[in-house]
Amino acid sequence: MGQAGLPAPRGLGCCVLLLLLLLGGSGSPGTTPPPRAPWAEEQGPVPEGGPWGRVRYEAVKKHLGALSKQYWQYLACKVWQEGCEEEEKQQEEREASWGFPLVGQDYLEILSSWYCSFGRCCETGDCRIINNITGLEADLSAQLHGQHLAKDVVVRAVQGFLQSPRPHKALVLSFHGWSGTGKNFVARMVASHLYRDGLRSDCVRVFVSLLHFPHHNYVDSYKAQLQRQISETLQRCRQALLIFDEAEKLHSSLLDAIRPFMAQHGSKDQQRSIFLFLSNLGGNTINEVALDFWRAGRAREEISLELLEQRLRLELQEAAENSYAHSQLLRENLIDFVVPFLPLEYHHVKLCARDAFLARGLPYTETTLDQVAQMMVFVPKEEKLFSAQGCKSVPQRINYFLP
Repeated sequence: MGQAGLPAPRGLGCCVLLLLLLLGGSGSPGTTPPPRAPWAEEQGPVPEGGPWGRVRYEAVKKHLGALSKQYWQYLACKVWQEGCEEEEKQQEEREASWGFPLVGQDYLEILSSWYCSFGRCCETGDCRIINNITGLEADLSAQLHGQHLAKDVVVRAVQGFLQSPRPHKALVLSFHGWSGTGKNFVARMVASHLYRDGLRSDCVRVFVSLLHFPHHNYVDSYKAQLQRQISETLQRCRQALLIFDEAEKLHSSLLDAIRPFMAQHGSKDQQRSIFLFLSNLGGNTINEVALDFWRAGRAREEISLELLEQRLRLELQEAAENSYAHSQLLRENLIDFVVPFLPLEYHHVKLCARDAFLARGLPYTETTLDQVAQMMVFVPKEEKLFSAQGCKSVPQRINYFLP
């Protein structure tokens, strides 16, 4: 209960109410946020989970009531449970006439997200972090094709790490496989289900080796920048996600900047970090195993993680230091899971094509899906079993079939 018998605002209601006041009832997403509300100075910052006092309650009522008594009456009931009897009496009339044009569900969600990005007002303590493992598992099952190992390992590893009361180190996953098999897709999926804003979250950093660290002559400068950016992300968020794409091209010296953050123990404030390394290395080894299973008449789902991970670790650890700096992380046991991505077959490409049509709201037929799949190159030359590009260019291929 708040001061003077007022209950504290609940979850989303807190964000919605403050947003409406901050925007003055006429703001819209994308506009410049208005100045801090006047009652913010009256009592100072509100402690996390703390109550709103009578002074602030009256200030909110004054500002919102002046804008619209109907808005105030609606929100006072929803947030503070005050005047709900009168609110229920007028609900039918309001829905028929007033209709809450500003408080539409979509608009409230947009405004709530905007406000919550500036402070803590949600039940999780940080509105940026959602950790929707159920959604992650469901979407990977529905949208990640032909990767039973990757789906299982990623879900189990992330879930176990987040449920651990005090992890002793960062969670480090290394994705390996041919281009187009789903490594970037899974990384995006993890980001979108752990953070409200996905890859755009300020708790997520993505580094692409050839884009962010293209010149070896400037490696010392890159190292300082990388260390600073990781430190800032970890300080800003109690749970951070760091993604390194094209990890096989990462200069060995840069590992000096990354390694301490992966090896550090959990701090007293339960700060956590997840590192994802994406690499094309090991793809040939993975494909050889998949091809052997196919030739033996065995289903690809019979391929075990133990078999592939063992072979991958041996191959990567034998790589020369300059050709694969990432191997140092393996030798130091900093990588928790080496995650293999299997090569995609014809029917997997058809599923990717179906998803591409659905994503754009376009009609399709089985014939159309076959035509898209037939445009891809399949290897090896004799069997023509695996798509050389995976599903990477499928979304572009469907443009050929647009009316």
